Amino acid sequence: MNKQNKVRRIFDSISPKYDFLNHFLSAGIDFYWRKKSLKLTGVNKDTILLDVACGTGDFSIAAKKMGVNKIVGLDLSKNMLSLFHQKADWSSGNLVQSVAEHMPLKDNSFTNITVAFGVRNFYNIKEGFQSFYNVLKENGKVTILEFRLPKNFLIRSLYLFYFNKILPFIGRLVSKDNEAYTYLPESVNDFDAKIDLVDYLTETGFVNIRRTSLTFGIVQIVIAEK
Repeated sequence: MNKQNKVRRIFDSISPKYDFLNHFLSAGIDFYWRKKSLKLTGVNKDTILLDVACGTGDFSIAAKKMGVNKIVGLDLSKNMLSLFHQKADWSSGNLVQSVAEHMPLKDNSFTNITVAFGVRNFYNIKEGFQSFYNVLKENGKVTILEFRLPKNFLIRSLYLFYFNKILPFIGRLVSKDNEAYTYLPESVNDFDAKIDLVDYLTETGFVNIRRTSLTFGIVQIVIAEK
């Protein structure tokens, strides 16, 4: 099974338990991470937002609370989009089922793109970022919220134990999907070893790139401009 089909299967499968596990396994800190990301980006009532790998819509909902009214959510998983629709059925929002690499959207359409914990699931990150660049307006911003491995040895050791042992056990127990919460730590470890978001964004043509670390370095926010 290729990565695209694997990711779709996993997220379609765990969608009913996704929100609960997200908030439970992060002890609710994920709400703070999204809000902080949006504040650093500076979204407002004039923002035209594309939320890529939107899942059940938590990033979009947070943006809506900060005054953003024009929002498009895009995700590979039909089941995730269905739950998004149930949670946040606003008339100005559109939901699109698509991969990030080939989005059926007009060029120069959005002032902002957000992605929360989704870039590592792309099957081709450079193609995804090129697609971002195309649909963003001039001076538009992409904001990526993503896991990373902490630099501090002690925190890194504790984090890896939790991420590789406890999280998969609880995830499997609740979601009943043996693969999903094994894939998560594997994808983070692989991503951290191979991918530098700043380098990839620079190669795509983005400028004014800045990275912010949160919560002892387990999460990064990367913001870049077209």
